[in-house]
Amino acid sequence: MSNRALVVELTPEERKALEALANSRTAPFRQVQRARLILLAAGGATNTQISQEVDLSRSMVARWRERFVRHRLDGLTDQPRPGRPRVYAEADRLRVVEAACNGRPPDSTQWSVRSLAKATGGGRDTVHKILREHKLKPHRIGTFSHSPDPDFVAKVVDVVGLYLDPPQNAVVVCVDEKTQVQALDRRQPLLPMRPGQIERRTHDYKRNGTVQLFAALEVHAGRVIPRIEDRHRSREFLAFMNHLLQAYPSGEIHVILDNVITHRSKEVQAWHAKHQRVVFHFLPTYSSWLNLIEVLFSLVEANVIRRGVFPSKDDLVEKILAYIDRFNHEGRPFRWTKTADQILRSLSKLTRH
Repeated sequence: MSNRALVVELTPEERKALEALANSRTAPFRQVQRARLILLAAGGATNTQISQEVDLSRSMVARWRERFVRHRLDGLTDQPRPGRPRVYAEADRLRVVEAACNGRPPDSTQWSVRSLAKATGGGRDTVHKILREHKLKPHRIGTFSHSPDPDFVAKVVDVVGLYLDPPQNAVVVCVDEKTQVQALDRRQPLLPMRPGQIERRTHDYKRNGTVQLFAALEVHAGRVIPRIEDRHRSREFLAFMNHLLQAYPSGEIHVILDNVITHRSKEVQAWHAKHQRVVFHFLPTYSSWLNLIEVLFSLVEANVIRRGVFPSKDDLVEKILAYIDRFNHEGRPFRWTKTADQILRSLSKLTRH
């Protein structure tokens, strides 16, 4: 076999057939995988790129590419195998796949091998094998978030551009609030960890009040400017923005923030009109993962709040600010690496249904 990848060219009919197969939810997984493979090859992708995309070895990609060039669509089907033929037909396979993907058991929210076998009339071992062959896992569920923002693409390009190519002589900050941070105290002392025994604490607790953590992360310096408030309203947000202006007395400030009402109220709009050197860059809706300040908040949650014991609200505030002070002292900025194009491709692949 030549080390040089064969050029794949498709007729309109072949492309239509391959696209239908690649988007099928009932066809065998291997056929869907091969259809995607050929479409990527026709698009000019290398064998290495295709291998990463369809989760096949590079040698297998080259083999299926060659078989398609030699035999066209017929080359993508499996050759007859020696030995005893399987005891279930293709119709049985499709029935199991269709039920698993598009149906629900009458008395449960998810399929089990037993209930799927009963519903399709197959044996449990056969159904289990079909599920494994098609990489179907009815017992598992994932989550995703799809933004309905009509300006989603433009906002992603704008925000990622600030991360990767910031404007000269300007500061880029990510702003947000971690709200309702509770000062929880345990009613009895913790029992420390010891050999063979994890740390333990009582399940009941005492609430000693809540605080709101306002913070701005200077993206390219790794510096955090915090402010603690008792409430979370537009006036507290504007107090924080005035605090931010004092921290950066000159030059443009590009502020990345989300779409909560406290950032868009009439009071905030009036304040913004008076401070032209502050430029707001709003994230797309349901896209807080684009805001780097969320990384800081996750660190505060993990290292200060989650297992913390706070006898008072002042103690909670002191520990949060001490952690942020240490973070600033270390001076380790978060590095954004993905381009806007890579993000949009990833999201398109995630919701390919």
